[in-house]
Amino acid sequence: MISANNVTLQIGKKALFEEVNIKFTEGNCYGLIGANGAGKSTFLKILTGQLDSTKGDIVITPGQRLSFLQQDHFKYDEYNVLDTVIMGNTRLYAIMKEKEIIYAKEDFTEEDGIQASELEGEFATMNGWEAESDAAQLLNGLGIGTDLHDKIMKDLNGSDKVKVLLAQALFGDPDILLLDEPTNHLDLDAIAWLEEFLINFNNTVIVVSHDRYFLNKVCTHIADIDYAKIQLYSGNYDFWYESSQLLAKQMKDSNKKKEEKIKELQDFVTRFSANASKSKQATSRKRALEKIELDDIKPSSRKYPYIDFRPSREIGNEVLSVNGLSKTINGVKVLDNISFIVNPVDKIAFVGSNELATTTLFQILNGEIEPDEGTYTWGITVSSSYFPKDSGAEFNNEDTIVEWLTQYSPDPDMTYVRGFLGRMLFAGEDGIKKVKILSGGEKVRCLISKMMISCTNVLVLDDPTNHLDMESITALNNGLMKFPGVAIFTSHDHQFIESTANRIMEIIPNGQLIDKVSTYDEYLESDEMARKRQGLSESDDEDQDQD
Repeated sequence: MISANNVTLQIGKKALFEEVNIKFTEGNCYGLIGANGAGKSTFLKILTGQLDSTKGDIVITPGQRLSFLQQDHFKYDEYNVLDTVIMGNTRLYAIMKEKEIIYAKEDFTEEDGIQASELEGEFATMNGWEAESDAAQLLNGLGIGTDLHDKIMKDLNGSDKVKVLLAQALFGDPDILLLDEPTNHLDLDAIAWLEEFLINFNNTVIVVSHDRYFLNKVCTHIADIDYAKIQLYSGNYDFWYESSQLLAKQMKDSNKKKEEKIKELQDFVTRFSANASKSKQATSRKRALEKIELDDIKPSSRKYPYIDFRPSREIGNEVLSVNGLSKTINGVKVLDNISFIVNPVDKIAFVGSNELATTTLFQILNGEIEPDEGTYTWGITVSSSYFPKDSGAEFNNEDTIVEWLTQYSPDPDMTYVRGFLGRMLFAGEDGIKKVKILSGGEKVRCLISKMMISCTNVLVLDDPTNHLDMESITALNNGLMKFPGVAIFTSHDHQFIESTANRIMEIIPNGQLIDKVSTYDEYLESDEMARKRQGLSESDDEDQDQD
């Protein structure tokens, strides 16, 4: 168990947290939610001891081990992958190294033997002999193959590093597990594995995430940060949302009834206070009036962008035809004879772990790179806009936000441009911020502003939900659902895909395409997905039938 007792954090004149009292108990998974800047990550740092509170304290049940997801992706660059994972249990790793030093001695003494014996006993108690196999199992579950287990961390790409650090946090059955955005940089298969791991985890979990489906799947409670307080709700994210909306409605209804009562009493007092025969009743009404107090209803600190994609031209029947596209990158064939036709009602989600192949296909369709073989043809009525996975070059200049967006606007009028920025929560002075200093989430909101102002009838989006807060993801989700054109996209957000897509495609590791008209959940239960799990292709099945 871990609890916060009267925790206050003062930053300048502002209290980020004020007199917070909350207890996290064993066997539960708590989703920590709140608007951007509410202090979710900061609160986790206070719980882990990385940051001191201004007042109050954190209490952990004596003897319990706390583990958390490291945010410094370079901290373990000189260690190999397996060792990095085992370091999740600091004491166990220290024993392993102490044993190595003792057994490497040439002049092994009796004292060394006694110390080694004690270490071996503690090592066995901590299941040390299973440490490497347990670490390997976690890595494999997250998609880090055995060929990478002996690699040095600095040789891994960013996404794989994150997976290793997540395996480190999960290692050794910690009593308290704190995870800050654990699904970032994970593919959908790894997220599904993590969901199952946490569902079966028997100890205390506190997780910050913008993934609504993930929170619904794993959480038993929601801890909502708003106005420097943390309110605890039983149930998952959807239950929290319904409960908080119901509570707000009940308070509004209660205030409305109170206001009607106040008006009724005030009218009586005004009419009869000077009437001798009614003065006693008027005085009684006045006392009753003084006792009525309206509930203090604070609006949520959450802010939702308004995302509305409106094409300037209706799309025709011919949208996109892809014929035999192939592409090899660094000796690996990432696209192998890909062919498909896009229809005017399609909202296509590309899923699966082969993200390089999807990004490569999107770059080809956007004209950024050439295929090795094959062709693609856009229909004559099509106008498209593209959201790239890596947008760094787009913002590497001295433009202000307004100047940057104006270059994409069909109307250069400043009021018109600022209207689109306002929808994406860039108000007032925000418009003169330099684009090169924007945060990841602000850059994403700029790119969505660009897509809205371009008024195209085809949207190609490569992982747009990365870096967005939950409110922005919800707004983008709603915007795509009502978009009357074609959307081709990829995302790590299960609910985003399930509620938006009507067609699923997956480029499997051999560069070939699975194409199925269905929702995402239907696809996960489909024969195609079953074959993928078994490592079989259609041709394998046919060969077996012929035999």
